[in-house]
Amino acid sequence: MIIAIANQKGGVGKTTTTINLATALAAAGNSVLVVDADPQGNASTGFGLDRRSRQASIYEVLLGQIVAQAALRHTPVPGLDVMASTPALSGAEIELIDVDRRSHRLEDALSTLPSYDHVLIDCPPSLGLLTLNALVAADAVLVPMQCEFFALEGLSHLLGTIERVRGNLNPRLQLLGIVLTMVDRRSRLTEHVANDVRAVMGEKVFTTVIPRNVRLSEAPSHGLPALLYDSRCAGSEAYVALARELLQRTRKQPMKVDA
Repeated sequence: MIIAIANQKGGVGKTTTTINLATALAAAGNSVLVVDADPQGNASTGFGLDRRSRQASIYEVLLGQIVAQAALRHTPVPGLDVMASTPALSGAEIELIDVDRRSHRLEDALSTLPSYDHVLIDCPPSLGLLTLNALVAADAVLVPMQCEFFALEGLSHLLGTIERVRGNLNPRLQLLGIVLTMVDRRSRLTEHVANDVRAVMGEKVFTTVIPRNVRLSEAPSHGLPALLYDSRCAGSEAYVALARELLQRTRKQPMKVDA
């Protein structure tokens, strides 16, 4: 299954979710590919990929300069590969304007790869052409959402975009679910927002929530997923539970990237 991890708001835990959910899925015996579609390249850094080793990246893949296979990098996690990102990707939205199938470049690239059980696409914090490529390539969208005042307003914009993509470019696209992140159970605001989201979205909201956790924040500076940095911290345990819940949701409709 190809899953775009998207939210146009920054700082909601998209990259942290991508890194640690992918690691938990791989630890459960799945083959996993992480596509770092954010020019900041934080998902690549979070797996310990030095910027100097990213000469072949998603940027060159989207522009058709190299094949997708050439951009894959192994990680310290068995069964988990990364298609890395570089800052050059920030120029891709302009460079792709006049390119054929500009919204389908990532979909076309992924179709050439060997089979993975799960492909997670870490989207940039915007609804531009890079995120559009991710939504066109994806089977489903996973939305990390911080429990804050404007959360529902931002969610409505993203859901509208998903509907437009489904109607015009990718009829198979579905909302897999919403993951509440950076949850502070001591905060009354967090509780109110979480209740509001569950009231509006119902079962689309994952039961598992991701707590605020210092070890989750520390792990990227060591180039490691939190599950390798501290497997017993509350954040790691939450992502293991999230992976288990995701597998339960997707088991009825397995999808793979086939060559």
